[in-house]
Amino acid sequence: MKQFWITFFGSIFGVVVGSVLTVVLAAFLIAGMLFSAAAGSRPEASTPGHGAVLELDLRAERLDSPSRSPFAFAEPLSVVDMVRTLERAETDPDVAGIFIRANEFGLSPGMAEEVRNAIADFRAAGKFVITHAQGFEGTSVTAYFAVAGSDEIWLQDTANFTPAGLASEVLFLGGMFEQFNAEPQFEQFHEFKNAANVYTQTGFTDEHREATLSYMNSIFDTAIADISRDRDILPDALRGLFETAPHSAEEALDRGLVDRLGHVIEAREAALARAGSGGHFLPIPEYRAMLTPRSNGPAIALIEGQGAIVTGSGDQGPFSNGAGIGSDSMSDAILEAANDTSVRAILVRVDSPGGSAIASDQVWNAIERAQEAGKPVIISMASMAASGGYYLAAPADYILAHATTLTGSIGVLGGKVALEGTFEMVGLQSESVYVGGEYATAYSGQQSWTETQRDAFRAQMADTYEDFTQRVADGRDLPLERVLEIARGRVWTGAQALDLGLVDEIGGFRDAVDVARELAGLAPESNVRLVRFPREQTPFEAFSALFGMSAETAETAARMNALLELPEVRAAIEARSQLGSGQAQLRSTAQPPN
Repeated sequence: MKQFWITFFGSIFGVVVGSVLTVVLAAFLIAGMLFSAAAGSRPEASTPGHGAVLELDLRAERLDSPSRSPFAFAEPLSVVDMVRTLERAETDPDVAGIFIRANEFGLSPGMAEEVRNAIADFRAAGKFVITHAQGFEGTSVTAYFAVAGSDEIWLQDTANFTPAGLASEVLFLGGMFEQFNAEPQFEQFHEFKNAANVYTQTGFTDEHREATLSYMNSIFDTAIADISRDRDILPDALRGLFETAPHSAEEALDRGLVDRLGHVIEAREAALARAGSGGHFLPIPEYRAMLTPRSNGPAIALIEGQGAIVTGSGDQGPFSNGAGIGSDSMSDAILEAANDTSVRAILVRVDSPGGSAIASDQVWNAIERAQEAGKPVIISMASMAASGGYYLAAPADYILAHATTLTGSIGVLGGKVALEGTFEMVGLQSESVYVGGEYATAYSGQQSWTETQRDAFRAQMADTYEDFTQRVADGRDLPLERVLEIARGRVWTGAQALDLGLVDEIGGFRDAVDVARELAGLAPESNVRLVRFPREQTPFEAFSALFGMSAETAETAARMNALLELPEVRAAIEARSQLGSGQAQLRSTAQPPN
């Protein structure tokens, strides 16, 4: 009888949970359908109207590339789509200019540089750019760097101008582990591969400090040089203004850092006045929805990857933000583009700190196969393409990076934190049994390595490092001896990497498209179609894939209750455990300074 009531109430609870889940998912589906219908229902002749002033809010956190989820329609426009939309607006006679709300605290340097490039191109096309900031309140120069090239920068008169430079903070855990008798055990190739230092050290090693200050100085020098040109302030004078920050709004105006003081409504009025008769505001996402895709011209495949590199499909679920590079997903996309006869070149956009060595090598192989199929491959590096992110980029025909991109980090690390001593402090005792070789317990966090295990693990890391450096030598056509000099795990900026031969050109996304056009043998002025691989799913397709249903069934609301009986639905509400793979990691923990 007891079992009956458990089963009875359990069934009721399951139905209630399933019903709630179905309603929530249906709401997402319907919202996606309505959004898609609204975007698709615009007539082809729909125009923004004469005197349109596009609106861009840089305060909203955004991805470099758009989420793969069809339900992510409410997310801010990605950096790549923002650049592509502004490019279309440059030749639109109805668009007069753009009004920007400045980020107040800081962007990644690479994102700031991409935004700055987009503003420069937009102004060069004869359009105006007016930016308003409710203060540059962060100490990083990157928020100001992004918009310094505007025609007018407005600053709220009660706000502050506090950009002073760049800073990076690292929390070292070595001392804490020591207090709890935990033993961090890591092998790293080599001294500049400093991600493991977070666990093993109590502060910066000489090499860690040297590399960090080196790339920070390189980013700061780039910002100084570009802002100096944008604001017509001598570099030494500009550096002095940053070094004496903070400044009041009035001081920033007097020194030429901003052009006008006032509230956002006054800046908006100034933008409308500049647009002339018929001036009106239009958010960039709405303007983008009005644009009809270019259906003529040769195709260039666009494949985007952001986040950590892992084996498998990565974070590709319908409700994910797409912030992960799955080696299966990216490799399949590259090979699909390589086999598409309409594709003339393949452009891969990378924004990644690295990850699995095995996964990176899988993408490497796909790029080589695409080249063997006659398709040139171009890499566009965003804010970061380091370690495994550089590994997969190395075989490309041409690599572009921002001057402030963090890249390189050619090295390997791996290890564990052994908690045997920690357990002993509280009376816990762990004991292992195994069959087979001694290495069976090497990945256990409950006991330290034996000398044999450590030697074997280091040999495994050394083999991965040898593969990595040889891949770089082959891909970049550099002597292995030269690669070994560079490949000590050190992070470089794009500007430094150019001098070292690790990249071919300093440039952003639009520059990469130009290179793809050139390598495809197309004329510089020719129109090209950027075709994303893999093709984006519609909300119906994603919903169907999630539940194992056909699109037609997903459209039939009357049959929605049938979903409750599907095992996939029950599985969808259970947490999935993530198991470590024990793979060698090609990862950089260098964070873009703010």
